[in-house]
Amino acid sequence: MPQPSVITPFRRMDGEPVFDDAWQAEVLAMAQVLIDTGVITAADWADGLGASLREVQVDDESDTVQNYYLAALTALERLLVSSGISAQDMDAQKQAWVAAYKATPHGEPVKLKS
Repeated sequence: MPQPSVITPFRRMDGEPVFDDAWQAEVLAMAQVLIDTGVITAADWADGLGASLREVQVDDESDTVQNYYLAALTALERLLVSSGISAQDMDAQKQAWVAAYKATPHGEPVKLKS
């Protein structure tokens, strides 16, 4: 009987994991969902991410994985605002997630109250 395959993290070319933290994968996943649902276009995402990367990468030392994902998050937030979602709504949603996270016992799924 064949052994089940073991799922391991994606690896970059240098052998390191692609994502250092779950939020990094979530930013890219959210961008893909927004593209797939027509909220933003792939061109909007590419332009927004490019602009954010140019802002944070001022020299070779600032070209880091962390800065890449921070730029991706900034681009995503800006695109959401430009699509009509207010910064206040995003902040309220973030605060709701923080409260839900803090109230959730370890190991349990985090759920927002309706």
